[in-house]
Amino acid sequence: MAPNPYLLAADNPQALISLLREDPSLASAQDEHGYSLIHAAASYNHLDLLRALVREFKVPVDLKDEDGETALFVVESVDAARVLVDELGLDGKIQNEEGQTAREKIEAEAEFPAVAEYLRSIDAGSSAANGKAPNGMELPPIPGGLQVTVGTMDVAETQGQQPDPEFRRRIEELAARQDFQTPEGQAELRRLVEDAIRGEEFSEERSVRPRQY
Repeated sequence: MAPNPYLLAADNPQALISLLREDPSLASAQDEHGYSLIHAAASYNHLDLLRALVREFKVPVDLKDEDGETALFVVESVDAARVLVDELGLDGKIQNEEGQTAREKIEAEAEFPAVAEYLRSIDAGSSAANGKAPNGMELPPIPGGLQVTVGTMDVAETQGQQPDPEFRRRIEELAARQDFQTPEGQAELRRLVEDAIRGEEFSEERSVRPRQY
C-alpha cells in the first residue's frame, strides 16, 4: 500500500520529500477539507519540508484550505512563521472566510502567544513603512518650518551617532503600557515623535530640552 503523504508530513518529512520526487503531483494535493502538505509542514514545524514544497515542488505558498486559511494560520512556532513570511514571501494580511488574518485568529485562540507577537511585529513594520503608527493611525505631520529630505548618508557621517537612550527608553516604556493602543497612549506617542522630529533631546530631569550645539 502506498504511504500516506499526510502521515509522512507529520512523522517523516525526509521520506515524504523522497516520495514527492518520485511523484511530484502529490505536492499540491489537498484533502476534502482543503488541507494540504504545506499546511501540515507548517503545523508540524518541518522547515526543510516547507521550503522544499514551495521552492522545489512549486506549491503556491498561499494555498488555502476550505476556510480560506493559508499555512500561516496553523503555525505553532515563530520559526515556521518566519520561513513562510520572511523566506517564502507569504502575505500575512490574507484573510480567511471570517475576515480574520492569521495574527487575529492566533490572538483570539491565545494558544501561541510568541507567534502572535511575531506577526504583530510584522504588521507594525508594514504600518511604519506606509507612514502609519502600529495601530494603523497616520504618523503625525512634520511641524511647520521643517523639511525632511530622504537620501543616503556616508558611513563616516553616522559614526558615533547613537539614538538618544532616554528617548528609546521612553518609547519602549510607552509601547509596553496597557493603554498604548488607546487615544491617550497614541497621543503621547505622537508627542514623542514630534519632539524627535524637532530635534529635541530627552533627559531624566525634564521630558525634553533643546539640543546643545
